[in-house]
Amino acid sequence: MLNTETTAAFRPLPSGTATHAAWTAQPAEPRDAAPAPRTASRIAETLRTLQDVVPITRRVVHVGDTIYHSGEQFRSLHVINSGFFKTINLAADGREQVVGLHFKGDWLGFDGIAGGQYGCDAVAMDTGEVWIIRYDALIAACAKHPPLLGMLHTAMSLEMTRDRNSLLSLCTLSADARVADFLRYWAESLAQRGLRTDQITLRMTRAEIGNYLGMTLETVSRALSKLSRDKLIAFNQKGRREVQIPDVRALCAYIQRSLAPAGSAVLQ
Repeated sequence: MLNTETTAAFRPLPSGTATHAAWTAQPAEPRDAAPAPRTASRIAETLRTLQDVVPITRRVVHVGDTIYHSGEQFRSLHVINSGFFKTINLAADGREQVVGLHFKGDWLGFDGIAGGQYGCDAVAMDTGEVWIIRYDALIAACAKHPPLLGMLHTAMSLEMTRDRNSLLSLCTLSADARVADFLRYWAESLAQRGLRTDQITLRMTRAEIGNYLGMTLETVSRALSKLSRDKLIAFNQKGRREVQIPDVRALCAYIQRSLAPAGSAVLQ
């Protein structure tokens, strides 16, 4: 039933959020605290269930490998067992737009269900492993194993919540706060997987971060420099992608302060 092998990170946000301020204010887990046990156990339970009740094909991927292409016929969903992934849309003028970041426990390919073809490219940002699950086999398994259907609905709900919160970030945060929020999000994602958050390795270039956050490379660089001057982050001497975060809660406080003038803003 299985074919091949490899482990990594993400932070789903509260589904009942009414304002961006409500979720950016949430402090990260301290390093010595239990790392988001409910999220970790949910992911572990889903992966165990999938192995038990659905035929799975395992695929090991490396940096730059494409999981599926936009326009490709939809047949399967993909579950991340390890690694970091991005989804990319291609604009009409040929420009690529990073539209999503995905980590262990995330599902890829939901956008292909309605129209019968994938709507974006899914690309690996690191060595990792995805589980390929034929959609027809998954639906058949859900009919025989109702808890699996609940897990599928949870995954869909989390993706919708992430998309909404990304839009709220884009609409309500300044450029500096948007970069701080990106770092907070990445660090808290690692915390939920029991990984260290005081130093993170960004799997994206500054240009890719800017593309994802809707700003230029220069604006991202200025924001990172400002956060560094404010001692909210520091850079490892070995490389500019190694970012030290002394206290993730300080990033949360910085983001919250940036929202103060419009703390009650709600996306209509």
